[in-house]
Amino acid sequence: MIVLLFFSSMTLHAQGIGNILIAAGDDAKTLTQNYMDPGLKCLVYSLNSGWSTTAKTHNKFGFDVTIGASFSFVPRNEQEFLFDSNDYEFLTLPAASSGMLPTVMSEDSQQSILDVRVPDGNGAFKVASIKMPGGIAEDLPANSVPAPLIQLGFGLPTRTDVKFRIVPNMEYGDKVKAGVLGIGLQHDFTQYMGFVDSLPLSISGLIAFSNMNVTYKIDDDSDNVTLTNGEGAFNLNTFAIEVLGSLDFPFITLLAGIGYGVGSSSLELKGVYELRYELEDNSGNSLGNVSETIIDPINLETNNASIRARLGGSFNLSVFKIFIDYTLQEYSTFTGGIAVSVR
Repeated sequence: MIVLLFFSSMTLHAQGIGNILIAAGDDAKTLTQNYMDPGLKCLVYSLNSGWSTTAKTHNKFGFDVTIGASFSFVPRNEQEFLFDSNDYEFLTLPAASSGMLPTVMSEDSQQSILDVRVPDGNGAFKVASIKMPGGIAEDLPANSVPAPLIQLGFGLPTRTDVKFRIVPNMEYGDKVKAGVLGIGLQHDFTQYMGFVDSLPLSISGLIAFSNMNVTYKIDDDSDNVTLTNGEGAFNLNTFAIEVLGSLDFPFITLLAGIGYGVGSSSLELKGVYELRYELEDNSGNSLGNVSETIIDPINLETNNASIRARLGGSFNLSVFKIFIDYTLQEYSTFTGGIAVSVR
């Protein structure tokens, strides 16, 4: 499944995400959120796209099988985030109070160094350095996050289509596992518009819901962190509502739509993390080393929503279709693929 490219790249090139936990407490959560947020939002927008290739619904017992992918693009201004030490309790940039750091969706793959200084409650300080991972965008197609499109559609009475997306859990090596479930309903409005129903114009409404679950193993032992049973777990939910219009000719279909999409995502870092620090007094003199253990340390949730407008089309070769469309939204999305459709 093409979406595994994102998570396999993240596993290979962003293994340092576990090292963020050295930041301690809310600092670790804030830093993880800032780093991961664009990647999660990008995947939500990809997952929430490509539900239809035409506004025309099937006749009763008609069906289609669609295979393709959607690719969402992160705006350039969200490929990095501002690190301001005033927003953190224990973290600083060396020799600076603020600066821009790459997110997971940056084209900059270079690591960044952050300093950590945490009071131990006894007048000393736990000290360490974080190697922040760089971005993975250069490893992804067109610097975008892809989502799979494997969809079945069936025509019901009253000119209504029901659509299903089912991608059973698939594995990439022994690192990543992902699966998708989704359902949509599309109802034809043209049938209520008198003579318009005799034209090659179709107008319909669409609602759709989808869910993706992803887990990936983290093997993130470093100078400061040792993991046991390290795992990242993602859960994404999306909902879309659209009004669609299409001109359907024998060999070509032109599609336009406007609507609204919402999504939510959660990220959990699971496992047992042993964090190691140097211990210093208030003057910076070394007092030795100290360690602490934390379990299942990160649980983040994000939400996003956007008005959406899209244009697309398909070339129709008998029962076969080759389709593309482009959705303009917060993270604009390109969708393409092939379909077999029996009206």
